[in-house]
Parts: sequence; C-alpha cells; structure tokens
Amino acid sequence: MSVPDLFKPLTLLHGPEMRNRFMMAPLTSQQSEHDGIASQFDQLWIQQLAQSGYALIQTSAATVEAGGIAFERQLGIHSDDHLPGLARMATSIREGGALSAVQLHHAGHRATPQWGGIQSPASGKTVSGVKAITTEEVERIRDSFIAAAKRAESAGFDGVSVHGAFGWILSEFLSPNLNDRTDKYGGSLENRARLTIEVIEGIRRACGPDFQIGWRLSIERYGLRLEELREITADIFDRELIDYLDLALWDSAQVVREGTFKGKTLLSVFTELTRKGVRLGAAGKIYSGQRAAELLNEGCDFVLIARAGILQRDFPLQVKANPIYESPKMPVTAEYLRQGGLSERFIETMRGWQTFVRPGSL
Repeated sequence: MSVPDLFKPLTLLHGPEMRNRFMMAPLTSQQSEHDGIASQFDQLWIQQLAQSGYALIQTSAATVEAGGIAFERQLGIHSDDHLPGLARMATSIREGGALSAVQLHHAGHRATPQWGGIQSPASGKTVSGVKAITTEEVERIRDSFIAAAKRAESAGFDGVSVHGAFGWILSEFLSPNLNDRTDKYGGSLENRARLTIEVIEGIRRACGPDFQIGWRLSIERYGLRLEELREITADIFDRELIDYLDLALWDSAQVVREGTFKGKTLLSVFTELTRKGVRLGAAGKIYSGQRAAELLNEGCDFVLIARAGILQRDFPLQVKANPIYESPKMPVTAEYLRQGGLSERFIETMRGWQTFVRPGSL
C-alpha cells in the first residue's frame, strides 16, 4: 500500500464508515474547567481538528466518575452537567465530516487526591495504606463506564473508546502484578479480564445498534504480560466485541526484547491475529505520510496520529497535499504552538512531555 491508500474509506462493524485511515488519538490537554466541563479551549481544539481531515476524532480521557480523576482540568463525562459542552464538541466534529468518540477513563490506583481523585486499587498492596476496592465498588465503576457511554450517545457522539492502557483501572485489573484479588475479578486471566469485558459488553447492550466501541490497549509496564494480552485480544476479536482496537505504542516499530515473541515487532503480535470485522490501528512516532502508509503494509487498518497532530493540526490534509510530508522536528517553541492555535493551558501541558517544547521558550 502507498500514501493514497490512506485516503480510502474503512467500514466498521457498527455505524458509519471512516472516510479515510486517519484517527486522531485521545490527547490529554488539561484545558477543561476544574469540574470537568468542556471549556472554550476544548471547543476551539475540537473545532480545529474537525476541519483537519481526520476520519475519527477521539476526545481526551474523560472521567467516568469524579473520583477517577488523574489530571488537573481533566474532561468529565460523569455528570449530566457535562452534556451541553460534550454535545457542542460532537456537533463540531460531525459538521467537519468526521466520526466522533469520547475516551472513557478511570484512573484506578493512579487517581490523584490533589484533584479530588479517590485511589481505587485492585490490590491492597499497590498503594500504601489504601485497601483494595470491594467487589461492589468494582461493579459500581463498571456501571459508571456504561452510564458514561450512554451520556456520550445522548450528546451525539458516534461512539466511545474504552481506555484500557497505561495502568489505569482496566489495565490495572489485567495485570497480575497489580491485581491479587480472590473474588471474580482476580486470579485467572479470565477473571482479571472480566472488568474490561463486562464494561464493553455492558456498553453494547445499553447503547444503540449503530454505536461504535473502541478499546485502547497498551502492552508495556505495570506488569502486563504480552502473551496474556494477545490471548484476551484474540477472544475479543473472535467475538467481535469492539469496532476497533487502538494499540497505544510508544514506538510503532518497537521490537519485543524477550519472551515468546522475542524479535518480532509488538505490532505484529496483534496484526497476525484473525480479527474478523474488527479494525486495528496503532499509535507511536508516526510523523510522516510514508510511515503511516508503511503501517498499513504492516497490517494496520488505520493509524492514530498523536504528537504529529499537535505539531500540525491538519496532518491528514498535509499528507494528502504532499505524500512526502514530514512533521516539524521536536522540540518546538511555545510560540510555534501558540501560532498553531494551542491554548496556553495546552502548551503548559506539553511542557511536561519530554523533548516536546524547547526548554526556556516563552
């Protein structure tokens, strides 16, 4: 496949097709209001993306419970008070011709008390002095994910993406290092995956037949086992429980260093699975149209643009106009981001990303 193939449409199991193979990754911008309501800066960011040629745009991680917050000024979807702002975002995306999804998030043991977070570990050994949440609390959080998905549907979004990456609560429950429970949510791989499966199945039952469900999965750190994640993913593919899998890789070319799949790319471990009607995409250092096209050849159905989309909001349009387009080199100045339309809140967030904003730039 070549760069023009990136602009071919892609059908999904539910709802409308993607108009091309570019998905905007969920990016934590920390520019919402302190109560999780979408700010004018959130709206401006989404309006920019909506005119940038993406096929599907995900919001930043949105809290399904107030106590599940991880970041200052994190977007929320745990209250009906959030609906008007979310509806405006969905409308902007739809008017720009893209599909839309809210990323559903709960921080689990990584919730931040400073911002009202309630640490909710799977194990009593993870956070000093904090007991593992009870079975009833696990089920409440599960139901909060499902209720949040219904809010997203009410707000006019085409779907949701369930955040199962980076040690947040669903990822945490999958990890044998972070989950030593003895109830139905701990022990065997089936039990550790139960929360994720129940969230996805619950959303499918609660929402309409055209509602789309994505699942974001990371493979590294937090005691996650590649062999186990591959097994879970194979089952989800076989049962067609989701519309798309979003592999959150730090580097889409990364190679497995040890274990059963040593020497293979992390991506290939999943692209080799039979996925039936489920679509698979990956994020991770995609800075050019050529690299995006290569990923289609490596088995991806679509690509997720993250940092490249902050550097140049209309990355897909740039690639369409110039197949050899490459992103600006990092670090960039704060002024460069400012001129590109990023809010001061967003720029401040990006200063915390290693090597993104040039140190000392104003």
